[in-house]
Amino acid sequence: MIADLLHWAANLIGLPDGGQAGAAVFALLLGLVPALLILLAVVTPVGLLGVWAERRIAGRIQARIGPNRVGISIGPIKHHLFGLGQSVADGVKLLGKEDFVPPGGDKFLFLAAPLIVFAGSLGLFAVLPLASSLYAVDPNVGVFYVLSVGAIEVIGVLMAGWASNNKWSLLGAMREVAQVVSYEIPMGIAALCPVLVVGSLKLGALIEAQRHVNIWGWQPGFSGELFLGWSIFTAFPFNLIAFVIFYICMLANLKRAPFDLPECESELVAGFLTEYSGMRWGLFFLGEYAAMFALSGIAATMFLGGWAGPLHWIAVNGCGGVAGPLWTDAVQWPAVIELVGGAAEFSWKTVVLFLVMMQVRWTLPRLRLDQVMSLCYKYLVPFAMVCMLFCGLAGLMGT
Repeated sequence: MIADLLHWAANLIGLPDGGQAGAAVFALLLGLVPALLILLAVVTPVGLLGVWAERRIAGRIQARIGPNRVGISIGPIKHHLFGLGQSVADGVKLLGKEDFVPPGGDKFLFLAAPLIVFAGSLGLFAVLPLASSLYAVDPNVGVFYVLSVGAIEVIGVLMAGWASNNKWSLLGAMREVAQVVSYEIPMGIAALCPVLVVGSLKLGALIEAQRHVNIWGWQPGFSGELFLGWSIFTAFPFNLIAFVIFYICMLANLKRAPFDLPECESELVAGFLTEYSGMRWGLFFLGEYAAMFALSGIAATMFLGGWAGPLHWIAVNGCGGVAGPLWTDAVQWPAVIELVGGAAEFSWKTVVLFLVMMQVRWTLPRLRLDQVMSLCYKYLVPFAMVCMLFCGLAGLMGT
């Protein structure tokens, strides 16, 4: 496949067949185009809207007004836009701030750390199935890829803490390493639960299996898209418990309250972020909100049916939607209807999980470090292993 790609790239830019190096560079640059489109079309709006939503939710919970004034004012066009302009104003402010590197710090690692954190978040979008035919790639090891790429962030955080030449930053980074490495264990075990039931690591195969009802081997004839096919019901209640464990581990891996010990302001000033300012500081938070959205989408895919659900079922059975190419000689509207139904189904599930993270942050108090470790090793790991055992049994009964 790689050889065919290089041959195609060489012919496209007029190189002889031996010009493999130039073709490889061209193919690499060509591959950056979809990554940039994802960055501009998905990740940036997710970050801006995520900050706005978090402020609104925090204001509602704390009985105060969130951002609701900053909008647009161009000549006769004046509207508050419900405060959406506040996130844009914050971005402009961060772009204008000084790019500071602390004296005595490691400049290369200090500057590279936010890029590595952001790259780890961006990599999750490569396998995110937004609809039946709307994804970049669906590898055979999709679940393993998600767990692996999601762990890249901890490397960037450790680099940031070490390179800052600051005790608070180093302590925050070490907390992050201890927390993330610990919670990856129950998170990986919980992720295996739907995999054992279906028998595949492909995210597409997990969604396809959830379109059919299979509850402990019971396989009726009606569609599983009407809730009962979702993984949380397949090995009930063990897959449901695995979903809760997976979600808790997501909060810990994302450093979201009550697991925000790596950057808690009451003890460590700002943790590993203490010495960062400007857009490099902003990249950490943009990467955090991007990872929140991506992992919410992964959780929805693995446990809640992904793009398969009531809205997709209505698009196919009630509106004539059919999976297929969107364009042949003209626009294929049945394929468009099916795609829109699947994307809408995936979106509402992902957004709900995304907003619950914010609700949890402003509801629960911060845990102590010993409580965080006890929750992981004394409770989540044993429960996750029990769930994995029974989900494997459900997989045997369903075959």
